[in-house]
Amino acid sequence: MATLLPNVQQTSAGAAYPEHAWLQLVQAEVETALAQLFELPDEQGLDARWTQAQAQARAYALRPAKRLRPALVLAGHGLARESTSVPPGLWRFAAGLELLHTFLLIHDDVADQAELRRGGPVLHRMLAPGRPGEDLAVVMGDHLFARSLEAMLESGLPGASRVARYYLGVCRHTAAGQFLDLDLARVPLAEMTLFQTLRVAHLKTARYGFCAPLVCGAMLGGADVALQQGLERVGRSVGLAYQLRDDLIGLFGDAAVAGKASDGDFLQAKRTFPVVAAYVRATPEGREELERLWALPVECKDDAALARARELVEHFGGRAACERAVERASRAARRSLSALPNPHGLRDLLDALITRLSRRAS
Repeated sequence: MATLLPNVQQTSAGAAYPEHAWLQLVQAEVETALAQLFELPDEQGLDARWTQAQAQARAYALRPAKRLRPALVLAGHGLARESTSVPPGLWRFAAGLELLHTFLLIHDDVADQAELRRGGPVLHRMLAPGRPGEDLAVVMGDHLFARSLEAMLESGLPGASRVARYYLGVCRHTAAGQFLDLDLARVPLAEMTLFQTLRVAHLKTARYGFCAPLVCGAMLGGADVALQQGLERVGRSVGLAYQLRDDLIGLFGDAAVAGKASDGDFLQAKRTFPVVAAYVRATPEGREELERLWALPVECKDDAALARARELVEHFGGRAACERAVERASRAARRSLSALPNPHGLRDLLDALITRLSRRAS
């Protein structure tokens, strides 16, 4: 039986956060569907160790989270169908897409040597200490990747295989973005450009996290090419704003609020937008110090080094430049959004989401 989502305009009249009730319902339904993806009768009894690892992966996947990508799938579908009716298979497809996001987070945490994710330990720390935990997490991530594709295809929705194939193509670009994000950490700041940081943001985050969920939902709803292209433009801009905000959180954020370490980008020597923006604006002496700080071995990047790094990026305008870039990307998203239809207030929902994402602290 189809689920009927609330009309955003009717449910939220006069509310401070018009998207809140809608998102709460989406989160509840998606998390129910996500939990069901871990019910695998053919794997029961394989081995107690595997069963325990799956339980840990399930707990990791079901930690409180924004569930943005499933919400965007539903918004894209609703815009295409001009309806708030959600066929049962769409919840499963959206949960599969969220599970794929979980797989990417697991691998990302291993690559970044992270300790925290969504307010708790990363999966590789849950599975085992040291290198064995990292190896096991990579394998579990691969398992979740396969399961996510199964879920998309199990949805039974018309065109699901075509949409899953489109999403796999996007995932290839995501891998390229992740590769560049890691590889550019070895490049001297003097050789970096802001264009490179924006390209990484687009490949690593905007395409898979924002463009693709909107377009997947629209494709499953039978959208024409014009709507798909319009949603692609919205997703590109809002995804860029999201990643640039993440760059700020990754250097200036509060770990208690963000649910992840606020020194991770510095420890991993990431060439993020605020860092490169500060470098290109810095004095020769400032550039030399920024280069030296970012090149320090991890064991030398103590609290004093982090404080100095933040001070320099702030002083030379990197933080302010990134804030302005977030605002520009948010305005571009709204311009693209204004050209789209607004059935049942779904365009208003996306507009509210843009505001929330561009100002987030976690």
